Amino acid sequence: MTARGLTVEKPARAEGPTVRDAVMTLLRDLGMTTLFGNPGSTELPLFRDMPQDFRYILGLQESVVVGMADGFAQMSGNAAFVNLHSSAGTGHALGNIFTAFRNQTPLVITAGQQARSIFPYDPFLYAERATEFPQPFVKWTCEPARAEDVPLAILRAYHMAMQAPRGPVFVSVPIDDWDRACTPIDVSTVSQDVMASPALIGAAAEALDKARSPVIVAGAGVGRENARAALAKLAEAHKARVFVAPMAARAVFPEDHPLFAGFLPASREAVVSALKGHDLVLVLGAPVFTYHVEGFGPYVPEGASLIQIVDDPSVAARTPVGTAIIGNVADAIARLSAATSPAPPRAVPDAALPAPNVVGSGTAIEEALLMQQLATLRPKGIIISEEAPSTRGPMHDHFPIRLEDEFMATASGGLGFALPAAVGAAIAQPDRTVLCLLGDGSSMYSIQGLWTAAEMGLDVRFLIVNNGGYAALDQFGALFDIEVVGSKLPGLDFVKIAEGMGVPGARVSTVDALDEAIRELFAGKGPRLLEVVVQRPA
Repeated sequence: MTARGLTVEKPARAEGPTVRDAVMTLLRDLGMTTLFGNPGSTELPLFRDMPQDFRYILGLQESVVVGMADGFAQMSGNAAFVNLHSSAGTGHALGNIFTAFRNQTPLVITAGQQARSIFPYDPFLYAERATEFPQPFVKWTCEPARAEDVPLAILRAYHMAMQAPRGPVFVSVPIDDWDRACTPIDVSTVSQDVMASPALIGAAAEALDKARSPVIVAGAGVGRENARAALAKLAEAHKARVFVAPMAARAVFPEDHPLFAGFLPASREAVVSALKGHDLVLVLGAPVFTYHVEGFGPYVPEGASLIQIVDDPSVAARTPVGTAIIGNVADAIARLSAATSPAPPRAVPDAALPAPNVVGSGTAIEEALLMQQLATLRPKGIIISEEAPSTRGPMHDHFPIRLEDEFMATASGGLGFALPAAVGAAIAQPDRTVLCLLGDGSSMYSIQGLWTAAEMGLDVRFLIVNNGGYAALDQFGALFDIEVVGSKLPGLDFVKIAEGMGVPGARVSTVDALDEAIRELFAGKGPRLLEVVVQRPA
């Protein structure tokens, strides 16, 4: 046959069960019937006669595809299946593969490869050294030696993705493998969690009981393990304040709780200052510590001891002080609570003072006012996917994440995650409203995700904070007395962009129209976009 001027011989197809049949059966058994991709020529045989109980989620660029799968996996609790187009598609997706790795999100990523018979000729779309390309930001990579090994490779990839610390894995599959004969395989059962040493947990519980003024620093691992309510119980039992670890990318503690102490900054000296006065620092599900700028001096206040519990051995290995315990964080919190002695005679710490109420004045909208009114008018129990770097401070001050909410952000610092992740979250949890909070600059890294939200009628509300450019970069540049070049983004019209992709949109730029615009954003069902023009931070 011919295709675009090429003469193409139809590849031979097996008479009985094929690799594709075995893989589809395997994916069904693993609960992975939602496939994310942007199709290319080297992947087409995977989708021949696709079963009716599977669904294919189309993203308009491979980075968007991986971001959608990341949000879906985080909100579903199971690994998501991703299909990319050879090296070109993998290259497009690498930014969000890196983010998934930092997010510890389980993804089984497959990529097309040229036919084995023409490997020696370096053919068009051949993925040279395919397994090396996504490293080091995948846990495991494989290009099976034989076609019939593909199902086992994908099964192993799934188990690797789901084992703590979770993360993405990568399998390269030649185009002619899918139609080869293959016997279906059975799904094996593999333990996914490593439980912390009873002796070490016992010692940690004893240290908590004896501490004069313990403090807890909680990270994304608490959110990933759905242990926020258990953490609140532990904190209450010990009258311990709870800080959110620097750069935490999940909700870890109810921010309206009296023991919530705030967010630790990503600076060594600032961390030590915030923890001053505490004699025991218990770090749960987070590194010790994540820094964004160079720092010096001690890691914890003088006289304080440190205990860390984390599921990632590599994070534990680089802990600079104290005791690091490797194990499932949710299980460890439960065991610490069970081992707690009767409440010690400690004073209840003073609750963190809430940020003062913001009163709008004039016409220009300040980010603090936007966050305050958004918190007041939002629905209960929503999923928030955030990527608005310059708005993060006002969000922390005026938009508390509550116990019934979910929250996702990028753990890598790379942009382009939150918009497609919101789409994936809405696919995973269609009965919940998803709020996607974006900066104008960050939204442009994955704006194509709007199309998928419109095409599927997903209940995602996109709010774009338009401050005219990369304001967070300007703020960071000011710390080093640098005038940043290329940080202004005049002329972007997000309402027109959204409407062009099928999402209705509106714009607001004055204080008096803000509340009604927010109400309209959350009205009804289905995707909507609100562009809020705010006063650029000084």
